Amino acid sequence: MTASPAPPRADPRDAAALPPPRGPLSLAVITALRSGPPPGDPARLPGTAAATSADPYGDDLQLALHACYELHYRGFAGVDPDWEWDPALLRLRAALETTFLAALRRDAPGGADVEEALHDLLVEPADARGVSHHLREDGERWQLREHAALRSVYHLKEADPHAWVIPRLRGRAKTALVAVENDEFGGGRPEMIHQGLYAGLLDDLDLDSSYGAYVDAAPAQMLATVNMMSLFGLRRSLRGALVGHFAAAEITTAPSARRMAGALERLGAGPRALLFYTEHIEADAVHEQVLRHDVIGALLADEPGLADDVALGVRATGLLEDRLGALLLDRWRAGRPALRRPLPDAPTARAGE
Repeated sequence: MTASPAPPRADPRDAAALPPPRGPLSLAVITALRSGPPPGDPARLPGTAAATSADPYGDDLQLALHACYELHYRGFAGVDPDWEWDPALLRLRAALETTFLAALRRDAPGGADVEEALHDLLVEPADARGVSHHLREDGERWQLREHAALRSVYHLKEADPHAWVIPRLRGRAKTALVAVENDEFGGGRPEMIHQGLYAGLLDDLDLDSSYGAYVDAAPAQMLATVNMMSLFGLRRSLRGALVGHFAAAEITTAPSARRMAGALERLGAGPRALLFYTEHIEADAVHEQVLRHDVIGALLADEPGLADDVALGVRATGLLEDRLGALLLDRWRAGRPALRRPLPDAPTARAGE
């Protein structure tokens, strides 16, 4: 009898290595993924009770979710691609998602008033002092590099999570969202795809631009921001939340990108680093209008019952970004690195202290 051919493996040039675990849930997931082809044996994975009792924003749950979600993107080097649809792993992922989603609904309440949720983002307080303000005015180069490394967890797959929602929309909402995505993917010019521009930024700052290079260094607060996008994108029932998140991200990007460009100039970054943010200043100002009026407007005209979820997507984005920003500013003001694995030029404080 002829042996069956081995299943195809992820290309190690494109896929990241599996990160080290951070607790029992992520240990179980990562151990399973390292074990070879999926056996369909649920005994290898913890039951749903373990996910239900976990900290929804903690390192263990967020890394376990990241590992599950990454199977739907590029996968991991050496991990059998059939794990993507393993029933036991999907059951565990669903339990992890339920815990995370319940926390987002609890901590980012606000009802179905989408305009109110968006208005809160459009009016920046005069005394606002976020991460981009700090980096532009007082930040040090090691802090700028930490920020770039952290954000690579998302920006090296920028706009990929939002593509999941395209088949869940119709008519004007779909057309408008695809137009925004087209810009994110370079508008037909491969050299301008935003993922590639961010790789150029990392290269300019002497950072590792390979996909997933800083996942192990990223704290739970960073993983949560990307996991939220995957959660909203992979569930058709949460299509409204994904659209709300996308709008919130585009509304806040242009002013933040302007400040980040100022920070890069002040700290001596080169043109490849600047290009990523200058490209976003103009593009995302346009995208904001398209998403608010053409995507959200058309979606809610067709499906007004999704208003709660659209508002959730807006507010949950703010919640998780605020948590990440607070971590960065607290650590930096104390002269300590925010990365779990500090960069060589960071202060000598132990990460996570």
